[in-house]
Amino acid sequence: MGLLDGKRLLVTGVITDASIAFSIARLAQQEGATVVLTGFGRMSLVERVARRLPEPPPVIELDVADAGHLESLADQVREHVDGIDGVVHAIGFAPASCLGGGFLDAPWEDVATAVQISAYSLKSLATAALPLFPESGGSIIGLDFDARVAWPAYDWMGVAKAALESTSRYLARELGPRHIRVNLIAAGPIRTMAAKSIPGFSMFEDAWDGRAPLGWDNTDADPVARSTLALLSDWFPATTGELLHVDGGFHAMGV
Repeated sequence: MGLLDGKRLLVTGVITDASIAFSIARLAQQEGATVVLTGFGRMSLVERVARRLPEPPPVIELDVADAGHLESLADQVREHVDGIDGVVHAIGFAPASCLGGGFLDAPWEDVATAVQISAYSLKSLATAALPLFPESGGSIIGLDFDARVAWPAYDWMGVAKAALESTSRYLARELGPRHIRVNLIAAGPIRTMAAKSIPGFSMFEDAWDGRAPLGWDNTDADPVARSTLALLSDWFPATTGELLHVDGGFHAMGV
């Protein structure tokens, strides 16, 4: 038996096979889950990448800033599965002005976009998916980058991640009575397409070198995927509002 036998999962954020979300979807299928993916923008690319999974899943177009997409999400998912037991939020975006050292210059319009797509979207996705959860509840997992400190060049994306962390706690409060757990995983730097688009990303990689006591391979998303599956499973029935670090222990070390 697999860890997720019988589970139905909605997974966002697959762009390439280097995406953390791709590793999550692949491992989830290997552990018995039925997976539905969402994509945005380059749908043909997402569909092509989806075919590299052990069982090519359906792909639904979802722009988390589009009210129409959110309103129709439940109906679109029901075309493939009769409900869901878990959601993976692996969505983040910030305009170029919000990254790379221009913290004092980024205009509000760009900051608002970063916060909406990277933080508010967790609430948007959760409420859109809510009708799909059974009465027994389920699990919502978001991917985070620890926002307790200020990182070089991360700028307003760091602020958006702090908002994501707060949003997850309020969602845990609101959805707990429905038996839906909401948790985040603060991953160490993984060399995904999204990460490589961050100016100065090498500074994150350099920071982890030699400081994470367990070591850290920035080309291997498997540890993050395994931790995500654990939180999606039934083995954490009383854990919600949590921020789980999967970073080789970096967060606990001093200089």
